[in-house]
Amino acid sequence: MITENLYPYHLVNRLRSRVTAQESANRIAFSQWDNGQRSSLTWGEVGDRTSAISRHLLALNVIAQENIGLFAHNSMNWSLVDFAALQIRAVTVPLYATSSVEQAAYIINDANIKVLFVGEEAQYQVACQLPALCPQLTTIVVMNDNVKLADISINTMHLSTFMAQSQTAYQAELDERIAAHNLSDLFTIIYTSGTTGEPKGVMLDYYNMAAQLYLHDERLQLTADDVSLSFLPLSHVFERAWSFYVMHVGALNVYLTDTNQVREALAEVKPTVMCAVPRFYEKVYSAIHSKVAKAPLVRRALFRCALSLGRSRVKALAKGRKPSFINRAIFPMVDKLVLNKIREGLGGRIRFMPAAGARLDDDVIAFFLSAGVNIKYGYGMSETCATVSCWEEGKYPLGSIGTPLSSVSVRIGKDDEIQVKGPVVMKGYYNRPIETLDTFTADGWLKTGDAGKIDEQGNLYITDRLKDLMKTSNGKYIAPQMIEGVLGQDKFIEHIAVIADARKFVSALIVPCYDSLEEYAHSINLKYRDRLELLKDSNIVALFESRLKDLQKNIENFHQVKRFTLLPTTFSMEKGELTPTLKLRRKIISERYQLEIELMYKE
Repeated sequence: MITENLYPYHLVNRLRSRVTAQESANRIAFSQWDNGQRSSLTWGEVGDRTSAISRHLLALNVIAQENIGLFAHNSMNWSLVDFAALQIRAVTVPLYATSSVEQAAYIINDANIKVLFVGEEAQYQVACQLPALCPQLTTIVVMNDNVKLADISINTMHLSTFMAQSQTAYQAELDERIAAHNLSDLFTIIYTSGTTGEPKGVMLDYYNMAAQLYLHDERLQLTADDVSLSFLPLSHVFERAWSFYVMHVGALNVYLTDTNQVREALAEVKPTVMCAVPRFYEKVYSAIHSKVAKAPLVRRALFRCALSLGRSRVKALAKGRKPSFINRAIFPMVDKLVLNKIREGLGGRIRFMPAAGARLDDDVIAFFLSAGVNIKYGYGMSETCATVSCWEEGKYPLGSIGTPLSSVSVRIGKDDEIQVKGPVVMKGYYNRPIETLDTFTADGWLKTGDAGKIDEQGNLYITDRLKDLMKTSNGKYIAPQMIEGVLGQDKFIEHIAVIADARKFVSALIVPCYDSLEEYAHSINLKYRDRLELLKDSNIVALFESRLKDLQKNIENFHQVKRFTLLPTTFSMEKGELTPTLKLRRKIISERYQLEIELMYKE
């Protein structure tokens, strides 16, 4: 049992302090934005509802450290169930809302889940097929009352009924469970999204979370007045840990149930902070540049001038200097005319935005910084309970992923691998002792699978993803994420998957951004019956050849994409080609498009 008090924040204590304190009981704890409608709960209401859920779980004989499944999109109910499970010392096991029957069954069986909470109709339809595959599953609780319950072989009810049937007789046992908590308890098992092989359950304990809360207090300036828009999946460690940190400081989490409504939610919610993955920033960057490209010459020139002044300002402030006299004189005007509109697109109140989850190109980061959007670029993984390193306030070391959090040690090991040690590192993989042993060095450092370096200022850099590195038949090592990051900025490219392993040269599968491409086709009066005919047109092929040539001019020749195939359908989570944080599942993509790949290498 962990007894040291280096990090005095037990997560359940922190949340219950909000629930029980008189000054916060009537303060809004959570909000939810759904199709333009906003609903909220106070901390007092959160306390009442979580206690009701906890008591019913105790009535189901859920024991301490038993695994509870949570299979839903983001919502207030997601966090209520999570908090309720943690109160009774159960372990929350989140499943991605897009999981198939097979994916859900794998996790439920591996984690021996008996009680499963599900969100919407799509998750419930999957859940109805699980009893035949998961014999230990006894109870399904549906969080949306609008979902019609089916007649299936196990106990099923709505969350509202589940809470209403809660018995106060179990309150004493609930109080005992809360009093018995300790930092050695697991609070979650997060199954990795499986870009390589089957997902593994990452075991995280309260000590990991306590360290993250404490160390983020040192690094970030989040306050109780902040508003965070939660749209990345709570089933991923990035958003989950961030949401707990927001609750820890008493700020407001606003859950977005439909990620297709991010633009509308930004305008309505006007968040001050928000986590996002690189693909979000890339799409905003591409959309803005596409719009500017159609503007009159004067407006395009003003846009470039504004960004140039913004970038000079960032560089000066990062070095502790005042911007130049000319910059100070002109910047307020161009900021109001140009840059403020970019910030307004994000709601107009953003103070800072954590960014992590994949590689984010320097040009994209520099663009947002120049526009006055304070990106906090960082690095972490499920195995480290999220953050390992991030940019410090007022420092913008482009190319790096910032300095490690205090108490988190980072070293560069064999093959330049980044290795991590400290209070944020997981206990291991659930039911996987051999894989756990393999992922640590003999002296106890976590092997991240990323190659990197550390500069004289202590900034950490990722140079390659070791598991993603490809070796051509000519012996050249290819870093696909670097190539994809450069090419993926283009307004005509929605997704790109680089192919190179054991091949003579680099090729790529490209999913066009069809909004931009169809607009271009219309502008040149191109007629076509369907997307396949559009993609085969010589004008379209020539367009992509030209744009790739321009984008790759600063990339070494052996890294350049020599051939490509345009795909008529997008990569998706539903088809298993993308993880929930929009990373490519290369193995699945390679298998699904094997014919298209082979044709690119045919002489």
